[in-house]
Amino acid sequence: MPATIGEALGAARGAIPASEARLLLREILGCSAAQISAYPERSLSAGQAQRFAEMLERRVAGEPVAYLLGEREFYGRSFRVTPAVLIPRPETELIVELVLERLGAGAAPRILDLGTGSGALAVTLALEIPAAQVTAVDFSPTALAVAAANGAALGARVRFVESDWFAAVGANAFDFIVSNPPYIADDDPHLGQGDVRFEPSTALASGPLGMDDLHRIAAAAPAFLAPDGWLLMEHGYDQAAMVRDLLCRQGFVDVGSARDLAGIERVTFGRRA
Repeated sequence: MPATIGEALGAARGAIPASEARLLLREILGCSAAQISAYPERSLSAGQAQRFAEMLERRVAGEPVAYLLGEREFYGRSFRVTPAVLIPRPETELIVELVLERLGAGAAPRILDLGTGSGALAVTLALEIPAAQVTAVDFSPTALAVAAANGAALGARVRFVESDWFAAVGANAFDFIVSNPPYIADDDPHLGQGDVRFEPSTALASGPLGMDDLHRIAAAAPAFLAPDGWLLMEHGYDQAAMVRDLLCRQGFVDVGSARDLAGIERVTFGRRA
């Protein structure tokens, strides 16, 4: 069992990246990255050493760091995450940017976030657009509880609704509908690899082509959009053309796709005519 910070980092060497080992120690010790680096001789209590050994074992087994720490940053804010929700990813921040680009001065948009998970999108949009009326839905009550807790912790004004996509939304007309739905094919081998193994499969897989939920959302969205309202959906790296075609067939105009920081067409959007 490691007795010091230096010994703990040594025990993790070769098993997990050093950056991850430091994150685990920061969580256990409640100190900064600078303190971890500056005081390798700092002693660990027996409880701290045991907790580090357990977290290291879980990480080596593939459990995501975000679940071990219980949090993940999104758009500069810390969000609580549990195995009940998908871990927020940087590419999803593109949806926030695309919504902000489409706002006029003094706008008070009505926004619907479908499949909110941790609430990262809904809470971020509510905080970035204080006048917005944001509704976030998820079919999982456990996920919705995580989202609501994040909203409360960050002081966001969001209405949370348990719903299977639009089923319980009501007859509202939204200016923006946003979603990061499941979009991986059911038999994709990546579902059994890496961190993804620990995330909820219902938030990842969607039919033989990964398109089932994208189809459902695109088909139903026009009935819930105000005139000139926008639908923006995240999708897989190779699905942009299919999603653009899908939106065009549903009568959307100004259809296009936006690339993430890796240059991948990650979000496709369209406006209700």
